[in-house]
This record gives sequence, structure tokens and C-alpha cells, in this order.
Amino acid sequence: PELNARLNAIYRRRKFQGHKILEFGDIRVNTDNHEVFVKDMPVILTIKEYELLLFFITNKNRALTKQIIAEHLWGDDADFLDSFDFVYQHIKNLRKKITAADGADYIKTIYGLGYKFSEE
Repeated sequence: PELNARLNAIYRRRKFQGHKILEFGDIRVNTDNHEVFVKDMPVILTIKEYELLLFFITNKNRALTKQIIAEHLWGDDADFLDSFDFVYQHIKNLRKKITAADGADYIKTIYGLGYKFSEE
């Protein structure tokens, strides 16, 4: 738990090494003004959905457990949560918004483990 907390603190402080525009497949994120585009169409995300998308993009092609995702989104407060149903809900909403804008479903469910953000 402590190692995960430290890693998540590093992720939260990451400034994307000066990159203002992050791209992954059909998705483009302007980190200066928090704008998200899918195939050049603007997509409105909640703060948590936006943070989740950035976390997925910066950890693309890596398997992420629900625990790791929860700790990233809620920090140390994740230890006090009874379940990770909210993680599933945010992922479902993010997936729905990306695909509604005609984007690919980049969020892959890994049974028994968590999720992976991938073009595969």
C-alpha cells in the first residue's frame, strides 16, 4: 500500500515533460485547458473522467488494477472505500463518451485483474 501511494503521488505530480498535447489513437488532450477531442470532436468529461483518461494515456498498454486506479483518482482515501464499483462506473462513462464520439474502445477489460488502455 505504501509503495502504491508513493507511485500515485509521482503520477499526480507528473507534468507530462512539457507536452501540452497528448495523443493516443483518435484521442487528443490539451492539458493546458483540459480539452479532450475524439476525431476532432470535443468531448465533455467530468474531472474524474479526465483524470482517468490522462492516467490511462500515461500508462498505455499496461495492466492497471482497480486498486491502482482508485488510488490514483482518490489518493489515500481509496483505502477507506468498501468497494471499487465507482471505478467501474467511471470507466463505463469514459468508454461511452469516447465511443459516442466515434472513437475506438481503447479500454480493455482484463478479467480478474483490471483494465488496459490499448489500441490492440
